[in-house]
Amino acid sequence: MARKTTTDDPLAPVTLAVGQEELLLDRAVQQVVAAARAADADTDVRDLTPDALQPGTLAELTSPSLFAERKVVVVRNAQDLSADTIKDVKGYLGAPAEEITLVLLHAGGAKGKGLLDAARKAGAREVACPKMTKPADRLAFVRSEFRGTGRSATPEACQALVDAIGSDLRELASAVSQLAADVEGTIDEAVVARYYTGRAEASSFTVADRAVEGRAAEALEALRWAVATGVAPVLITSALAQGVRAIGKLASAPRGARPGDLARELGMPPWKIDRVRQQMRGWSADGVAVALRAVAEADAGVKGGGDDPEYALEKAVVTIARAARSGRS
Repeated sequence: MARKTTTDDPLAPVTLAVGQEELLLDRAVQQVVAAARAADADTDVRDLTPDALQPGTLAELTSPSLFAERKVVVVRNAQDLSADTIKDVKGYLGAPAEEITLVLLHAGGAKGKGLLDAARKAGAREVACPKMTKPADRLAFVRSEFRGTGRSATPEACQALVDAIGSDLRELASAVSQLAADVEGTIDEAVVARYYTGRAEASSFTVADRAVEGRAAEALEALRWAVATGVAPVLITSALAQGVRAIGKLASAPRGARPGDLARELGMPPWKIDRVRQQMRGWSADGVAVALRAVAEADAGVKGGGDDPEYALEKAVVTIARAARSGRS
């Protein structure tokens, strides 16, 4: 490469984020963007999908600028790039441009392995973003999240949190952040139990599932029980957001695709594809847009933008449930 870098430098000419864990991939991008904007607040960030990176596009984005601006070019799902575009990227790897950081997000499988190998051979900084399928991996993740907040949590508390939340890393990260913000001193099992008592019966995901299915009364009942039993409001808004986004993702996916293919494309497990397919009946594109706005308003409400977080959640649940019926005749 044209510039000598260290493997831990987020401003290395090329960063290669490898894996299928969406949260970790997003964090890899955020780290590079934050470092670039710390160096230059006017950094231009281009976040591209394979269909937006046509042959010649990379050359245009990385060509010298009269203003010598710093730029971050993010390429998602790099394994899906066309053969001609892959040639462009490989050519760029040998002579990266000054003041430009290229971030390649690659699933890490056999597809597009030539690009993966070329980036590694060129000395790209690599960030591992593997799916955390084992409970032990998720437990280690929670411990790391608590360390990152500078807070102390007992091993029993970490295990209790994994048991309560499940396998979703965004939910786990959000829970750690909430506990760290709300609780003083060491976070122990009793604290986790206080926040998540009754979660098995009325989890944030139960609220979200009933809402996106258009079952307003049941969603409100689950919501009120969840709030009464100590489920943190921020976890409910997170679950609502995930539920609506899943509807939007699947609605825009190719029709007739197999669940396994969709799972890889959308980053959902196959069982969730089947569930979302059932939930999306009755949704329209306008309904998804309305629901996303409702979630954003509720999120602001529970994070201090409103006087009554519970009312903000109830309003969002009702709006989402109505939106779930917007496509029905």
